[in-house]
Amino acid sequence: MAIATDSKDNKGYGSAVTNEWETPDFINAQKRLDKVAQHMKLDNNVVEPMRHPKRSLSVVVPARMDDGSVRTFMGYRVHHDLALGPGKGGLRYHSEVTLGEVASMAMLMTWKCSLMNLPFGGAHGGIRMDPNTLSKGELERITRRYTSEILEMIGPTQDIAGPDLNTDEQTMAWIMDTYSVNKGFTVPSVVTGKPQFLGGSLGVLQSTGYGVALAARRAATFAKLKGDAPAVVIQGLGHVGSSVARNLSKAGFKIVGVSDAFGGLSNAKGFDVEDLMAFIDKNGAMYEYPNADKVSNEELLELECDILAPCAVSSQIHAGNADRLKCKVVVEGANSPTTPNADDVLDAKGVIVMPDILANAAGVTVGYFEWVQGLMRLLWTEEEVYQRLEGLVNNVCTKVFDVADNTKMSLRMSAMSIAVERIVEARRLRGLYP
Repeated sequence: MAIATDSKDNKGYGSAVTNEWETPDFINAQKRLDKVAQHMKLDNNVVEPMRHPKRSLSVVVPARMDDGSVRTFMGYRVHHDLALGPGKGGLRYHSEVTLGEVASMAMLMTWKCSLMNLPFGGAHGGIRMDPNTLSKGELERITRRYTSEILEMIGPTQDIAGPDLNTDEQTMAWIMDTYSVNKGFTVPSVVTGKPQFLGGSLGVLQSTGYGVALAARRAATFAKLKGDAPAVVIQGLGHVGSSVARNLSKAGFKIVGVSDAFGGLSNAKGFDVEDLMAFIDKNGAMYEYPNADKVSNEELLELECDILAPCAVSSQIHAGNADRLKCKVVVEGANSPTTPNADDVLDAKGVIVMPDILANAAGVTVGYFEWVQGLMRLLWTEEEVYQRLEGLVNNVCTKVFDVADNTKMSLRMSAMSIAVERIVEARRLRGLYP
């Protein structure tokens, strides 16, 4: 597929993309479905509708820039499968967002919501732009115009957005306000991950990282890792990765490698996570942190450790480097950080992979809690939120582990089979209309 990337002089205001469905992300998502469908011996008439989104919308988003000019951006919103309920999925801002990437994320959300037994289908959205080149005012105007363009697809009973790459609680507040203004009354449950002052749930900002850490602890037990302090490498010390580091460190794990988009650090003796985070907050970067060796992101993935937690972006573990990994367990904090071809290599090496649809599902789970609280106009305490979250994650982990033990399948195949089976049964019960 030919993708024309943004030039340096257009401030990331969009680019022309051809054959957008044929992206590596979307093809990999289909491969995963095809693999589990073959194992489950599903009829092609059952599988084929799930290989494609139910609906997708591409919109042109014009917005006035601070200099008075008007720029246009491509925006997308995709519903993959709605058999279990309204769509639920993130919204991302990036200069290389494509329809295929958004569709693959929507498909991933379908399996994630189904696995966690949430009453949602899979959805996702994105705008192709570089938010780092835009002012806050420009981002607000783009977000609001995008929201107005997709009004027909979203709503608390249709499609509920949440934060994703380069979007946050402020983005969700703008979407909620724009939607509410058009409806004539406040509709808090049109989005999740919004500020607490506007009905956001307690605990939502830390939920994904907390859930990844919980999944890592369960994976360590499942893998029967030896020692009291398993060594952990975390790629991507952002919002999720830093939460994973803090939670695992408190649980007695040893963090021996960390990174961000520009590179990383390693220390075989383990980092003092709070000291490292304080250093980053003070200096704005990690690279001059004392008593650590500098490594590239590629080298970081290949460090010797017990648990590798890729918490950055997709396709970081692939056929080209999977055989060089020296970990015993991979816990996918990011979405789709491992390609299907890499799965085959890791399976052959005996590396256990805790899949993204389970490992990072805490974010959408607490999003569900927020949606319910908004519909019912009530507020749970943070203790209630984490208690409910931990109970759900532990129950699903146990079910996935049991399936893996009984069938000798990988954790990913076990999780996918549970998720796909629920979708297939829901579609069967609902029937085909007309």
